[in-house]
Amino acid sequence: MHTATPAPGALISADIDFTAASLDVARRLIGITLLVDGVGGRIVETEAYDPEEPASHSFNGRTARNASLFGPPGCAYVYRSHGLHWCLNFVCRETGHAAGVLIRALEPTHGLDRMRERRGLDEPRLLCAGPGRVGQALAIDRSFDGLRLDEAPFALFAPPHGLPAPEVVTGPRIGISKAVDMPWRFGERNSRFLSKRFA
Repeated sequence: MHTATPAPGALISADIDFTAASLDVARRLIGITLLVDGVGGRIVETEAYDPEEPASHSFNGRTARNASLFGPPGCAYVYRSHGLHWCLNFVCRETGHAAGVLIRALEPTHGLDRMRERRGLDEPRLLCAGPGRVGQALAIDRSFDGLRLDEAPFALFAPPHGLPAPEVVTGPRIGISKAVDMPWRFGERNSRFLSKRFA
């Protein structure tokens, strides 16, 4: 059973339009704080996917594995990568379109002790640097698939008022064999918490 943990008062709920294109949502999420049962941090790296390009899980249509990717928008799509790691995605666009944003890396800010225990290491930079690491640090598994992002255990918060917006850079996505040149990976410039530096 998943339960919500109140977030610090300095944060405010993020108002994100998940009916927008995955490219827009992927960029907009940089700098947003993601908490799962009170554990998480600032999103510093994302990747966008759309069914019209062959790297997307929905390119070949709906299956039991990718059903949650078809909506509604604003829900989680969770899949297992290479049979090892659970990966967290946010569903975008209208119901049935099947676009999504992969959460690739966080800057850990909340629940670091719990993340260290789950990951079995102390180095903050490596706790959430990569989608599999994010899944492990946040204790994501298949039970999160299809859950709404605006309800427990998820919480999304905008940066505290007055902070400058992060500078976002783009580049090719990582770990795929199709549509490899599309610049659909987004990240916070010079963040040391990225899974891989941008060129």
